[in-house]
Amino acid sequence: MDQTLTDEQRDILSMVRDFAQSEVLPRAAEIDEKAEYPADLVRKMANLGLMGVPFPEEYGGAGQSYVTFALIVEEICRACASTGLIMDVNISLCGEPIMMFGSDEQKERFLTPLATGEKLGALAMTEPEAGSDAASITTTAVKRGECWVLNGRKIFITNGEKADTYVVTARTDKGAGARGITDFIVEKSMPGVSFTTHYEKMGIRGSPTTDVVLENVEVPEENILGGLGNGFKVTMETLDAGRIGIAAQAIGIARAALHDSIAYARERVQFGQPIASFEMVQSMVADMATQIEAARVLMLRAAHLRDLNVSSPRESAMAKLFAGDMAMRVTTDAVQVLGGYGYIREYPVERHMRDAKITQIYEGTQQIQRVVVARQVLGGA
Repeated sequence: MDQTLTDEQRDILSMVRDFAQSEVLPRAAEIDEKAEYPADLVRKMANLGLMGVPFPEEYGGAGQSYVTFALIVEEICRACASTGLIMDVNISLCGEPIMMFGSDEQKERFLTPLATGEKLGALAMTEPEAGSDAASITTTAVKRGECWVLNGRKIFITNGEKADTYVVTARTDKGAGARGITDFIVEKSMPGVSFTTHYEKMGIRGSPTTDVVLENVEVPEENILGGLGNGFKVTMETLDAGRIGIAAQAIGIARAALHDSIAYARERVQFGQPIASFEMVQSMVADMATQIEAARVLMLRAAHLRDLNVSSPRESAMAKLFAGDMAMRVTTDAVQVLGGYGYIREYPVERHMRDAKITQIYEGTQQIQRVVVARQVLGGA
């Protein structure tokens, strides 16, 4: 895989890096402290064309590759994981399934406002008894005339009540198992959509996470996404794409932790010299940097395969698995490099550590990623 960036990609990433470092990074601590949704930064990302990076220009996107998208997520998450996640979810968990499985009319109606940033998107799949076991959802969709009536409760929904458009997974045939699941495009403005439980989280505190409640929500037939009974497939392929974004998020967080560790190690003096001169600190920094680069290779490979339209559940699971575990190790080591100062809120490494943990949990836990990888490897043996 050729990892050489084009001039256009370098220009885009330079613009994103300037935006992230000059406008996002100075706000990161406050966003975390106040658990504040950064509406102004989301608008600025929309103005920069970042809310629809990999989508075709005809649908309001920037027409860029998935590799470019992943690198953009990494850069923004390096500055603020919450801000980067908001954009990532809008693209990979809502816009992407509409792009992959939507009709031309659905793309024009729903994808275009997501790509331009006019509206914000989310995926509503997880339920109290259906997280890793996605086939066990109990939200129902019953045909009534020209509409489907949805009832159920979705939990832990990223972008929560701030979103306008949701890809909702519901059961349309109780006796058909995974084949009885269908995805619907649901709009917040539809009667019967409400929100409960705004979660106070350990990390990514500026990204709103709420429950989405569906009470007799009438969804027109034309809002079925990917065909009746194909919801499980739609959701699984959506998560395959989404895991690349989470890997990029994890890498961005880890890069921030490494940067802050190096800055501190160069300035902190013990025993008459900067601690950066101590071999043990150098060993930790070397391991941190190596792990980050290894994670980036896996992430870029998965993104590259997606650009080639090659099915890559193994590669995206590997990228998310390795990057999430890497981010937790690197941020933990960053706290250790700073010692007592790493444990207090004045320094950002404790925020990086809190933000990193979720990359081991959402869009499939690390245990689920190992199941995905094992099945792919053993099946191909």
